[in-house]
Amino acid sequence: MTERVPYSTHARALLVLGLPLIGSHLAQMALHVTDTVMLGWYGVEALAAVVLGASLFFIVFILGSGFAIAVMGMVAAALGRGDEVQVRRDVRMGLWLSLLFGLAVAPLMWWSGALLRGLGQDPVVAQLAQDYLRIAGLGMVPALLVMVLKSYLAALERTAVVLWATLGAAALNGLMNWALIFGNWGAPELGVRGAAAASLASQVLSLAVLAGYAAWNPALRRFHLFQRIWRPDWQAFRQVFRTGLPVGLTSLAEGSLFNAAAVMMGWIGTIELASHGIAMEAAALAFMVHLGLSNAATVRVGRAHGMRDAQGMRDAALTAIAMSMGFGLLVVALFLLTPGLIIAAFLDMENPASGAIVLVGTMLLAVAALFQLFDALQCMALGILRGVQDTGVPMALAVFSYWVVGIPASYVLAFPLGMGAAGLWLGLVIGLALASALLMLRFWSGRARRVQSPLSSVG
Repeated sequence: MTERVPYSTHARALLVLGLPLIGSHLAQMALHVTDTVMLGWYGVEALAAVVLGASLFFIVFILGSGFAIAVMGMVAAALGRGDEVQVRRDVRMGLWLSLLFGLAVAPLMWWSGALLRGLGQDPVVAQLAQDYLRIAGLGMVPALLVMVLKSYLAALERTAVVLWATLGAAALNGLMNWALIFGNWGAPELGVRGAAAASLASQVLSLAVLAGYAAWNPALRRFHLFQRIWRPDWQAFRQVFRTGLPVGLTSLAEGSLFNAAAVMMGWIGTIELASHGIAMEAAALAFMVHLGLSNAATVRVGRAHGMRDAQGMRDAALTAIAMSMGFGLLVVALFLLTPGLIIAAFLDMENPASGAIVLVGTMLLAVAALFQLFDALQCMALGILRGVQDTGVPMALAVFSYWVVGIPASYVLAFPLGMGAAGLWLGLVIGLALASALLMLRFWSGRARRVQSPLSSVG
């Protein structure tokens, strides 16, 4: 019988794992913010084009990243079982699937202009977005491979290198943006193509650092990660595909939920849309903490799952949820007590429209206080369930909650019932609350904890 680990030990392990991952997620956000700010300085059309191009890239990326996220729980469970051969098999096939997905979507990146024009975008902006994606799209494969390696290293509790690689990539991106967007330091002035080249270079740097670390670190050489990487392992391939595709579809459903909300907010008015964007940025910053803790929970629960330690799974899950809720309550207090300061940080208060944006944004941040807790709970539930490699049913529960309940509720509250922007966000709260309840029930009912999918150790 496995000796029970104290909650304090679980908390320390989650922090050691989670803090570098939180830092990595925040650094990734900083990369996006840097692109937005610098292109905003360069020109309105350039900014609009990269917002379009980056949005399309991100939607495709989160679908493909499901295979990488699945690898995290699978590797953690294999380590819990003491099956180091299976670690190599799962990661290798995660790399295969990510490569194949990246190559499959390359034509979409190359001919994206026609798609964007078909969606009613301005032809000039659509052409600029295509110019961006023809370069940035080359980064899809390295970006997805980086995600697999991050998951592998996180499952091995080697998260510090993930943080440093992301920080290095963010720094390189900022420097190259400054040089190539504007033509500084003797570089050519490339505008959106310069931003794309900077993004591509940052992805390649991350891949080189993480692959080099995984291959040559003395403590990791025993996994022989790249040994016979060209050799297919169809059993592991199918398992990573079956586990990872629902993860990608769940992430796509959640991401498109907020895109749909932005579209509906635009129907209400420009001030409301601007307020929505600011409130979402504030909520997204806080969400990075929950996402990092969720990743750490995947690893801790996955290890216990591989060891068939039911008590360890429950205790790791409870500790992660408690830590997430503790941080969530702190954010709730900030949103309720200092909304004006938060919103003003995103605005030029000399602009005549800023006062109206602050008023609407203050109301949205009050709703976001509820939003914050439920979004955190559903994020933690998904992380815990991925630790036991339960992804298919959670995908169905999430899609039902987001799209069958949440989006219709947002529409009805905002428009037929006349609640406007606040009603739209309350609908999101309803969808996220239902998702968190159903997903938590899935784990705590015991059905998910009985999911087992060990593969025979060959290859």
